[in-house]
Amino acid sequence: MKLVLPLLILFGLLSTTYGEFRAGAASSNITPGMGVPLDGAIMQTGPAKDIHDELWARCLVLSDGTSKLAIVIVDNTMISREIFDEAKRRIEIECGIPSANVCLAATHSHSTPRGVVGLVDSELHRDYLDFLAVRIADGVKRADNRLVPAEAGWGSFEEPRFVHNRRWFVRNPVKSPFGEATETILMNPGKSADLDRPTGPVDSEFFVFAVRRKTDQKPIALLGNYGLHYVGGVPGGTVSADYFGSYADAIQKRWSGDHLDPPFVGMLSNGTSGDVNAIDFKAPRVRFEKYERMNGIAAELADKTQALLETVTYSDVLPLRSVASELELKVRKPGVDRLEWAGKNRAPENTKFRLPRPQIYAREALHLANFPDVVSVPLQVFRIGDLAVVQSPCETFAETGLAIKAGSPFADATFTIELANGYFGYLPPENQFQHGGYETWPARSSFLEESAETKIRAELLRLLSEINR
Repeated sequence: MKLVLPLLILFGLLSTTYGEFRAGAASSNITPGMGVPLDGAIMQTGPAKDIHDELWARCLVLSDGTSKLAIVIVDNTMISREIFDEAKRRIEIECGIPSANVCLAATHSHSTPRGVVGLVDSELHRDYLDFLAVRIADGVKRADNRLVPAEAGWGSFEEPRFVHNRRWFVRNPVKSPFGEATETILMNPGKSADLDRPTGPVDSEFFVFAVRRKTDQKPIALLGNYGLHYVGGVPGGTVSADYFGSYADAIQKRWSGDHLDPPFVGMLSNGTSGDVNAIDFKAPRVRFEKYERMNGIAAELADKTQALLETVTYSDVLPLRSVASELELKVRKPGVDRLEWAGKNRAPENTKFRLPRPQIYAREALHLANFPDVVSVPLQVFRIGDLAVVQSPCETFAETGLAIKAGSPFADATFTIELANGYFGYLPPENQFQHGGYETWPARSSFLEESAETKIRAELLRLLSEINR
């Protein structure tokens, strides 16, 4: 059953007269302390032992003189809705910005904490989640304090070299963690003669939204969007914002320098990259030094962004609007047979060893058994002038993002931020489930009903149509 709760904010609906367009930006440090767990539902990373680069909640607030929007890009792997909702509650109290006007999104760097409630039994983890909500709200408050007359513009370029579908059809069936040799898809398959073809497309568009001061054209902030899962090359136990943070630093050096007051804020959001990474499995393997690949990709993207900025047209007449809804979706809970299998394969209590794959998914089946039968998934779309910013709370496949762009009424000016406003696992298109592969295996990393992608995509397109009226 679909429950749609319209949260439509039609700014300026009764009048075409808007006040002054203003913008402000700030960064709020969210680096964890040593010992905070970096483990995920599936990945066994261990605690934070070192910091390569600081983590940030990078915040941008926009005002059209009537209403405000806030966009925050957070250097975490994924973040539960409960954490984001607490941050939004604080933002509304401190800044008067309603929750439907706030986009909070994780980057999905794998070398950061997982901001997921109940993920691990650790006081350090719980303390970090409380800290995270407070620091996100603090950053928005500071950005709101810095609002100045501004103008904004946008554009995009194609960069196909760094995006490759990581799910491949194989010619011979392989085993799932549940012991069934029936799957015809491998994720990150390595170099294998058995590979047939990728299971879907990639989105090679890099979108840029740039904001500068109206008085002297000094940069305020820049938001990039690219459908690349993450890059990696970070040693285990080391905290890093990955290429998302490296890009933010690189575009700051190229566009603003180091001496602006208040400082320029570079931001890179994750596009629809649930099935995409930077590895071309048909090409010869290349080895990189630690951090080399992520810094290199970030630098090249920043170079192309800098060139694009020379062509951007700016405007200070940018009405702001937001629409949001809640979509009720079923949870793929384990049946009797799967729970019996999980009982036989569960790990010993308090084991200190890395779990093999069957024990991981046995643990996950037991967790899913305690999930609710139905979850409510938040969906949002922002309109900034004639630009549409779509927000999905899942690890969304490139195929879905391309379909949203193709169906959007905002020609050439639509992009999707994934892992926004909550975390609801992978979102494979429905036809992918018959072939299997990691992103479809039931776990806290993939638990929505098989038709979830169809329903979420349709609802986001409906919101795009509604906000265009």
